[in-house]
Amino acid sequence: MNVIDLFKYMIAQKSETPDDGGLLEFVEKYLPDFTVVRVDVEDVKNLFLYKKFSEGEHLCFAGHVDVVPAGSGWDTNPYEAVEKDGYIYGRGTQDMKSGVSAFTQAIKETQNFHGTLSLLLTSDEEGEGTNGTIKMLEYLKEHNLLPHAVVVAEPTCEESFGDAIKVGRRGSINGYITLKGKQGHAAYPEKAINPIHNISKILGNMAGVDLDNGDAFFSPSKFVITDIRSGMQVTNVTPSHLDMMFNVRNTTLTTQKEIEAFVAEQFKGLDYTLKLTQGSYPFRTNTDTKLVHTIDKAIEKVTGLKPKHSTAGGTSDARHIAPLGIDVVEFGVKNDTIHSINERTTQKEVQDLYEVFKTMIGMWK
Repeated sequence: MNVIDLFKYMIAQKSETPDDGGLLEFVEKYLPDFTVVRVDVEDVKNLFLYKKFSEGEHLCFAGHVDVVPAGSGWDTNPYEAVEKDGYIYGRGTQDMKSGVSAFTQAIKETQNFHGTLSLLLTSDEEGEGTNGTIKMLEYLKEHNLLPHAVVVAEPTCEESFGDAIKVGRRGSINGYITLKGKQGHAAYPEKAINPIHNISKILGNMAGVDLDNGDAFFSPSKFVITDIRSGMQVTNVTPSHLDMMFNVRNTTLTTQKEIEAFVAEQFKGLDYTLKLTQGSYPFRTNTDTKLVHTIDKAIEKVTGLKPKHSTAGGTSDARHIAPLGIDVVEFGVKNDTIHSINERTTQKEVQDLYEVFKTMIGMWK
């Protein structure tokens, strides 16, 4: 198989979270010279393959084989790699079977390497993620197998292949507010406490507000209201309470403590409860590291482009890797159709991604 054959094969395997579609077993057999570690948890499958070529640092390539459901309305079979109009269509073409195929093929063809080379795959990235990469990392830490540097092959490019890598990610804090009132008759508003009226006076000070100014790598942490509901769906009763949900994609400059203080200031004098949960924490890899320098040079050599260093977007499994003190970056194909109907990429992008990874492996000293 070449990288395109491998890519098409992976697309054809239906692997909706947490099903791996048999791909982890396939990859295990595809790299027979690597030591195998399996950490399967409930219905989630996790695979780690590694090979020590010589003394030196440990470089790992990580990703997920699971995809989101295809949905309806596709022009092609989402579980068949269909070439049309210069593109390859199929669920997971961008997110992220292109990346998995590229680094798997690059690793398979590696004859010499200065250190240890490994691959980490999970079938639980698009879901809760609680039994996926994080469980494998716990095992690797316990057995002294953690890598020094990791490349997560998520789709990162924006306008052209090679124009961006992720050197960090914002965190994600979810908020749940219950604003209490006093139910009453709409004809006697003076006898009730209407939480809808109370919140209407402060929404303008909260919705879309920047909680910090960001910095050279992170855009500001923004307070984004995602849901407000209240009432009994009748016109003559004012509600007893109101529930509001919000999300803050936070930088390293804003924590739960700052969000609690912000909400307290806005809801001063009102009877409310606040619950905060954090799905991921912000991180940034130092750009003056061996990992960043090497992948930058490999991308420039293959594409002629010098990638910008970005932290934009949502979360990835890199959020589990960085807290362990491991340098981590993300690099993959263009990100413009992920999770959408008719997800697609080009054969050239997949081929070039494989070339970047192969070049990077050869440059690692």
